Amino acid sequence: MSMMGEFKQFALRGNVMDLAVAVIIGAAFSKIVDSLVQDVIMPPIGKLFGGLDFANYYLPLHGQGSGLTLVEAKKAGAVLAYGNFLTILLNFVILAFVIFLMVRFVNRARRPVEQAPAATPEDVLLLREIRDSLRK
Repeated sequence: MSMMGEFKQFALRGNVMDLAVAVIIGAAFSKIVDSLVQDVIMPPIGKLFGGLDFANYYLPLHGQGSGLTLVEAKKAGAVLAYGNFLTILLNFVILAFVIFLMVRFVNRARRPVEQAPAATPEDVLLLREIRDSLRK
């Protein structure tokens, strides 16, 4: 089989197509979570910490002034941008939690529904009565 034939067989396998769809949806979902964290969650947290943009929290490593924005401080030299890291970490935690909830929901949906035990047929009940009568 030629290399192109093997690649076609690999690419058209169901799992690969499912994975491609999952990656595309995941990328779009990641943008939604980014917006949720940066536009909805982080502003109130930033206000709690003095009204500053949380992404602008950094430690200067090259003697920059601490009053600069993160972009200006990066232009002046190396910085430890822990605020940006915390924002991205929060993005990850929210995304992981949402994925956990989705997997949990799917697993519960796949779980077979417990059915009530079927009623015992009448002939079995009669046979049990006969058995119990013979024991007496």
